Amino acid sequence: MVTVAVDANGADRGPAEVARGAALVEGVRVILFGPRAEMDASAHIEVVDAPVSIAKDPDPARAVRRTPDASIVQAVQAVADGRADALVSGGSTGAALAASLFTFKRARGVHRPTLAVVVPVPKAPFLLLDAGANVEVRPEHLVQFAHMGAAFMEAVMGVERPRVALLSNGEEPGKGPEVVVAAHAELRDHPGDLNFVGNVEGFAIGTGAADVIVADGFAGNVTLKVMEGASAALLGAVRDAAMSSTRAKLGGLLLKPALRGLRDELDPEEAGGAVLLGLRKLGVVPHGSFGARGFARAIEVAARGVEHDVTGRTYERLAAAGALRKVSEAAASLPDQ
Repeated sequence: MVTVAVDANGADRGPAEVARGAALVEGVRVILFGPRAEMDASAHIEVVDAPVSIAKDPDPARAVRRTPDASIVQAVQAVADGRADALVSGGSTGAALAASLFTFKRARGVHRPTLAVVVPVPKAPFLLLDAGANVEVRPEHLVQFAHMGAAFMEAVMGVERPRVALLSNGEEPGKGPEVVVAAHAELRDHPGDLNFVGNVEGFAIGTGAADVIVADGFAGNVTLKVMEGASAALLGAVRDAAMSSTRAKLGGLLLKPALRGLRDELDPEEAGGAVLLGLRKLGVVPHGSFGARGFARAIEVAARGVEHDVTGRTYERLAAAGALRKVSEAAASLPDQ
């Protein structure tokens, strides 16, 4: 049985909500790190008393180094020691990334870890990466992100030969900043087994043009938050219109089942959060505002990633494409999982 270590501190609704999410998961053993008084153990849930949180610390890297008893540091260490197979962190993304990078380490030959998010667009969900881990990148970083994203979609989402695209301000190969142009040339000329389909513009996101969309962390994070904000505003406007008059309310009753289905499709909790790729162990970072269902999905995504060996398959794809950072032959073997 897969075991997932969960940092329960930092969630907007408190550790108890994270624990309720863990209780919803079947077939996965969970170790919860947080204040014991706020969480209940059960047959498949172990609670480790770890009340110290660094989720709000303005300097996550320094906080991780100076606070070994913090819940996120203990959860990451549990994975590194083999007591758990993957990490889920309900707190600060920065703290989760820093603790994971310091302890798990990058897979050999990987330039930078990346945050990957499945964006729940109706009938056309896609993986967006980087979603905020790397604001400044080089072309070789984007190339690695492309291969890592393809491996994730194959292993976890079951998409055969996922179509991979670069986010740019035009479809032409020469559009975009120099880093995007250079990455486009490399992916076009040396795709390996990658199904590279070129550039996509912002308005093409969610149309089904690509299964994986690659960007630097700044553009990716802005894109993700704009989409989330626009979706919330649109659903709110539809709800207000449906309540604006007696006639609208009657029509709203007829549309309610369909609109509920649309709302569920757009719900970011369904995706389970962002996945840390490029490290030697797997981590999932759900949004702090998630409820129990969102944390349950995050634990399920982490467990499925372990079962399908996402870290190993990501590394193998990078190696096969010749996209790994140059290392010695002795150091180029597959990292321990």
